[in-house]
Amino acid sequence: MPSQLLSYYEAIEKASQDMLDAARSGNWDTVVKLEGACALLISQLKHAATRQNLASEEAQLKSRIMQRILVNDAEIRHLAEPWLDQLDELLAGRTKTVH
Repeated sequence: MPSQLLSYYEAIEKASQDMLDAARSGNWDTVVKLEGACALLISQLKHAATRQNLASEEAQLKSRIMQRILVNDAEIRHLAEPWLDQLDELLAGRTKTVH
């Protein structure tokens, strides 16, 4: 059974995968909601990490989990670029009409 600490990493990985799935389908509201859930999990992980250490085999699993999270994050960012560009254009358009 994984430690509580490792469970946080696994939950963050799951949320990261869910974010990627939502980004792939263009559901940016869900991505934003899941990002908030990830932030909460990360905060809880930081707090738990002050009280607990991972065993060496768990540390290896943590490294693999972190690599998958980073890959997911990179793809989410790649998928978000066009959406962010559209948002920038929209905001720029609003600014032009206001002035």
